Amino acid sequence: MPTKTIADLDLQGRTVLMRVDFNVPLQGGRITDDRRIQAALPSIRRVLEQGGKLVLMSHLGRPDGAYDPEGSLRPCAQRLGELLDQPVLLGPPEVAGDEAAAMAAGLRAGEVLLLENVRFDAGETMPDKAKKNPDKKLTAQQQELHDRFVANLARLGEVYVNDAFGTCHRKHASMYGVARSIQAKGGPAVAGYLVEKEIRYLHEAVAEPQRPLVAILGGAKVSDKIKLISALLTKVDRILIGGAMAYTLLEARGVEVGGSRVEKDQVEEMKKLLVEAGDKILLPVDHVVVEQFDFKTRTGGQPTIAAAAIPAPGMGMDIGPQTREQFAAAIRAAGTLIWNGPMGVFEAPEYAAGTRAVAEAIAAATAAGAVSIIGGGDSAAAVESLGLASQMTHVSTGGGASLEYLEGKAMPPIEVLDRT
Repeated sequence: MPTKTIADLDLQGRTVLMRVDFNVPLQGGRITDDRRIQAALPSIRRVLEQGGKLVLMSHLGRPDGAYDPEGSLRPCAQRLGELLDQPVLLGPPEVAGDEAAAMAAGLRAGEVLLLENVRFDAGETMPDKAKKNPDKKLTAQQQELHDRFVANLARLGEVYVNDAFGTCHRKHASMYGVARSIQAKGGPAVAGYLVEKEIRYLHEAVAEPQRPLVAILGGAKVSDKIKLISALLTKVDRILIGGAMAYTLLEARGVEVGGSRVEKDQVEEMKKLLVEAGDKILLPVDHVVVEQFDFKTRTGGQPTIAAAAIPAPGMGMDIGPQTREQFAAAIRAAGTLIWNGPMGVFEAPEYAAGTRAVAEAIAAATAAGAVSIIGGGDSAAAVESLGLASQMTHVSTGGGASLEYLEGKAMPPIEVLDRT
C-alpha cells in the first residue's frame, strides 16, 4: 500500500506517540472484552523491541470534554501491563498538561505511558462540533481549544503512529491534527500494523476480489446503509440483506411485513434501489416472527415461522429456515465475503439462528478458500461469541470506519499519513 508504516522506521531511542483504540467494554470497572487492546500489541511491541519510548493515546466512551472517573483508562493500563508483562504508566487527568509532558520526557527506552482518555479534553472532538455549526466551521474559541490540545499532544513525541482504525473516520485532534503537527516538526506520521492490515483487507475485498464477491448486510436501519448498498452494487455479484433493514426493502417490493420495523421515509428510495439492483439483491423469503416483544428485556411471545408475507400484528425478528439455506448456498459459492450486521435480534437466543447460520456458512466458505471480511460492530461480536472469529480471514476492529471505507468516503486520518 502507498502509506508508510511503522515497519519503515528505525525507532531506537525515539519517543513514539501512538494513537490506539482502547475503547473497550467495561462492567464494574473491569474489562469484559480486551480484543482491541490485543489488536494493538504488534505495533506496541515493535516500538519496545526496537528500544523506543512509547506514549499511547486513546479514547474510552463519550466523556464530554471533562474528567470522569468512569471513563478512566486505568483498567486498560493495567490490562496492557499484564499482556506486556511490564508496568504501564497512566497519565494524569489533565491529558496533555505539564505533568503528562514531564512523564513523557522521563520515559526510558522500552517504557510505556498511556495518557488518560483524550476525550477528557474538549479539544479532542472539536472537529465534530464544526458539523453542527451553521457555517460548518469552528468558532474562534472552539478552534483555540482544538489547536491548544493538538499542540500539547504533539510535544509529547517525535514520531506519530496511527493504529486506531476504529476512529479513522473522525478528524479528531489525536487522529489528524497531531499527525500534521508532528509532520510540521519534520517527524514521520505512519500507519501501525493494525491500520495497515485493515486497509489492505478492505481495499482488496472490493478492488481485487476473488469472485464471486458477496456482501451480507443486516442491522436495524436501511438508512444507515443506503450509501453502502449503492456503492457496493457496482462492485459485488450479490448482496444478501437480513435484519430489520430488510423489511423496508420488502415493503418497497410490495410484500406484507405486518408490524415489522419499517422506515416509511425510505420506502420510495428503496423502490428505486431495487430497480437499480436488478437480481443482485437477495431478500428473506421467510421469517421468525412474534406478536409482542420487549426490546429492553429481550423477551416476548412465542415465535413462529411466517412464509413470505408477515400477517399483522406479527413482527419479523430473524430470517427463517428457508432463507438461511438460500443465504448459506450463496455464501458457499462466494470467493470473497463481506459481512456487516446481524440477521435478527441475535442477542435473544430465539432469534439468533439466522446470524449463527450466516457465521457458520462464512466460516465454512473460508475453510474452503474464500476470503472473509467481518466489518466490525455487531458482526464482530457475533463471530466472537460463537467462537468463530479465528475461522474468518479478517475481523475488523472498526464498525463505522469499515462501513465508511467501503462506501468510498474520505478518511482524513489515513490520508494525512506519509506516503512511500
